[in-house]
Amino acid sequence: MPITIEVYLVAAAVLLVLSVIASKISDRFGVPALLLFLAIGMLAGSEGIGGIYFDDPELAQYLGVIALVVILFSGGLDTSWKSVKTAAVEAITLATLGVLLTAVIVGVFAHLVLNVSLLEGALLGAIISSTDAAAVFAILRAKSIHLKPGIKPLLELESGSNDPMAVFLTVGLAQLLLQPERSLASLVLLFFQYLLIGAVTGWGAGRLILLLINRLKLGYAGLYPVITLGLVFLTYGATNLLGGSGFLAVYLAGLMLARADFIHKRSLLRFYDGTAWLMQIMMFLTLGLLVFPSRLVSVFLPGLAVALFLMLVARPLSVMVGLAFSRMRLREKIFISWVGLRGAVPIVLATYPRIMGLPDSDMIFNVVFFVVVTSVLLQGTSLPFAARKLKVDCPPREVTDYPIEFVDGTEWKGQLKESVVPEHSAVIGKAVYQLGLPGEYLIVLIARDKEFILPNGSVVLQKGDKILGLASEEVHAQVDRLLQAVE
Repeated sequence: MPITIEVYLVAAAVLLVLSVIASKISDRFGVPALLLFLAIGMLAGSEGIGGIYFDDPELAQYLGVIALVVILFSGGLDTSWKSVKTAAVEAITLATLGVLLTAVIVGVFAHLVLNVSLLEGALLGAIISSTDAAAVFAILRAKSIHLKPGIKPLLELESGSNDPMAVFLTVGLAQLLLQPERSLASLVLLFFQYLLIGAVTGWGAGRLILLLINRLKLGYAGLYPVITLGLVFLTYGATNLLGGSGFLAVYLAGLMLARADFIHKRSLLRFYDGTAWLMQIMMFLTLGLLVFPSRLVSVFLPGLAVALFLMLVARPLSVMVGLAFSRMRLREKIFISWVGLRGAVPIVLATYPRIMGLPDSDMIFNVVFFVVVTSVLLQGTSLPFAARKLKVDCPPREVTDYPIEFVDGTEWKGQLKESVVPEHSAVIGKAVYQLGLPGEYLIVLIARDKEFILPNGSVVLQKGDKILGLASEEVHAQVDRLLQAVE
């Protein structure tokens, strides 16, 4: 009986629903959701209860690239430029020098433990050298880990920008294995071209997307996610065709948008947050289907050795060297070392040797998969404990979810912003009409003890009230000074 499209749709729908339900299990028991997505994919595979045979690394690579493009753009779009720019130097150092050092250190260890050539060991090291943006973004947010200023932006910027280095090293070393006559000097020149073109096109794409969003004035709000998605994939494809890093370009484009004001920004953020989750689920399910659990048995001990060496030696050494001139404390550097989560990117990169037909490519793929599972399982589950023990966490800032949204345009640079009435403020006990608020300031809502009050002149302010106001940035600053004044 031929398999119809309805069967494929039912299978895909069941896997998708199970993955979403698995995220609830993750929240309750602390198991990283990404690991559960992988497990569902493996259970649905040819050696699991689903019996779905899938052994197409090229298709898995295509799907992985599509997913990573969306995830990286979403990560850049959701990153606060004001916070990450203070950690830009350290993050870029870890994303380049740190990745290179990790690849070299792991490469030497793999050469000794796995009995492979130094070049093959370096290839394995390159594949698992970068931290994974999807894993870091997902686990930091799902675990509600609130870190001290400077640490979280560094981790997010590093994980979002270190994929190009890992991709370049993986492809470059694989080509050296296939073409030993190639020189290292040519690869070095190619590397600078790779990053430079990626950075320039990413900056240009960010400016272009911002211009089109604000100038087109589309008749339907639902078309804004469509046009941005098209431009994101155009950015990736065009950058790669020009010889640059498409991953770097889409991440920088997201960062460019994050630092600017544009129409429908909040709705686009929500769209890409949901789409990024869909891409993560699709990617991890696909990679889980690609794995044959029986083949992992033979690499259990060497895979465990490589995973532990990566987590306990290679990553810490690369972080200590990369942050040698940073003012960060030792315990903060140790925590950053421990958040070296490996996710889908290494597994996607491990498909390159298989597609190229390199020797030992199956062994490399299975070792990489084992390393990723070990990393997410050990490091992902222990992040809250590590943050508390190393004293790098901080109390969460309470965020009020207002039942209102302001769609800004380009004509007026006003914005909705929350101002809090602090303890001992001179305005406590006064009615709104007595405050002397600027005429350009409009109170939209007042939040008090999880309730919302429609504002009028007679409302008396209390300590801790949150005032949601609509005004320009300068007027908001005046109101903040007024509320913070003490009698």
